[in-house]
Amino acid sequence: MITPIRSLLDSTQLGQMRALLDRTDWVDGRSSAGAQALAVKQNRQLAADNPLALQLGEVILAALSRHPTFISAALPLRIMPPLFNRYEAGESYGLHVDNALRFSPPDRPGQAAIPVRTDLSATLFLSEPDDYDGGELEIESSFGAQSIKLAAGDLILYPASSQHRVSAVTRGCRTCAVFWVQSMVRENHQREMLFDLDQSVQSLSAELGQTHEEVLRLSGLYHNLIRHWAET
Repeated sequence: MITPIRSLLDSTQLGQMRALLDRTDWVDGRSSAGAQALAVKQNRQLAADNPLALQLGEVILAALSRHPTFISAALPLRIMPPLFNRYEAGESYGLHVDNALRFSPPDRPGQAAIPVRTDLSATLFLSEPDDYDGGELEIESSFGAQSIKLAAGDLILYPASSQHRVSAVTRGCRTCAVFWVQSMVRENHQREMLFDLDQSVQSLSAELGQTHEEVLRLSGLYHNLIRHWAET
């Protein structure tokens, strides 16, 4: 399931974020690439321990916690701190699959890093589509390749097992934040059914009221499926 999450960040947050990112130092993106990605990755990024990356990452994580569509689609158990990347003319990221495991910083000093199973990948667009040419996120799916270029502040959520690429930027600058999610529900087809069911419950609740018999029936089914499938 490939799911757009609209308006995660508002115009004020985006303006402040872009101004800070334009004034900071970027490093070679290959510094965080795995063996497969090393040969096809050409971009720049903020170091994971850059104080600005940590500061802006907290803003994004807070916005995710308040966005009902993200919560419904991802059913998040753990979210990796966002990474920030930038592509300018001639830069791209060739076809690859994200690593199955990443390691989140420990909660307290002295603890080991926390392994995170990457069920879902996410790209948050920070540049407006008119600011650059090229730079589409291309995701391979059972319906063929999907080319995605969203408005600034919008996020795309997709299975981390998907092959994907970022096409070459030919003009301007593409800035994004990327992160990975371990879901409480491991299987993509189960998350998709739960998302569709939850959207139906929300729609019927608005039309019929939360105490309507059919709304209660479907809501009960949703929560019982969560009990059956969730890992915590």
